[in-house]
Amino acid sequence: MDLRRLRLFLAVVDGGGMTRAAELEHVSQPSVSQAIRELETELGTALFHRVGRRVVLTPAGESLVEPARQTLRDVETGRAAVEAVAGLDAGRLDLVALPTLAVDPLAPLVGAFRLAHPGVDLALADPADATEIISLVASGACELGITAEAVTTAGLASHSLGRQDLLAVLPPGTCAARSLSLASLASFPLVTAPPGTTTRRQLEEAFADAGIVPRVAVVASQREAILPLVLAGAGATLYPRPLAEQAAVLGAVVAPLRPRLTRPVWLFHRDGPLSPAASAFVDLAID
Repeated sequence: MDLRRLRLFLAVVDGGGMTRAAELEHVSQPSVSQAIRELETELGTALFHRVGRRVVLTPAGESLVEPARQTLRDVETGRAAVEAVAGLDAGRLDLVALPTLAVDPLAPLVGAFRLAHPGVDLALADPADATEIISLVASGACELGITAEAVTTAGLASHSLGRQDLLAVLPPGTCAARSLSLASLASFPLVTAPPGTTTRRQLEEAFADAGIVPRVAVVASQREAILPLVLAGAGATLYPRPLAEQAAVLGAVVAPLRPRLTRPVWLFHRDGPLSPAASAFVDLAID
């Protein structure tokens, strides 16, 4: 199966059409169309439905996406392994992390990695939730993922990066003790992410273990709105320490919880050979 055709096939999938794929791959639109026709002929089935100027994957096309991504990833891994002999001075690494872990530990790790390997480009995906993070790594779309829950999916390997403190973040001007019990935190209306998100699950589990039912006053699907809502007085929230420290700079009142509340941080990847860039990043993160 021709690698160029697979690359153009994925460009059509990612770009949503032949024209956009041609722009992404810097080729002519007829070249993309011909490559897709040749691939369909080779496989003996249609990969796309043509709907006006749009294309939609057929079931056969859907089944090809993940193997195509992994095939190109494997080729890139082989190419990068050769480049690694020259000192890892080229290549690309695709990462994905929970938004609340992008500030820490991901940002410091990326900074340290870039200082050590300035020739390697990094791309950081923006996932909707922890389930999508696992899906992106399992499919090969991203090579490394960072999440706040142990990953038990078959075919994935995990490395513990330690734990993060979760702190109470309260509206400006709140009179609070130097530390808060969960019962004291429950006296505040809470601003949280939607049910099913990692942070929300951790909050619910902590209160459930303490036998407390808090009042969730605001559910913010846009997670970047949580801190502005707290600063505006809408309620309190839980933040990992690095984000809580930033919130304190903006005027929020921040207090640790008693007993101490923490969450794990995990780095994971497909269980198999890694590209040199990913291998170097894993070594850096673990060290």
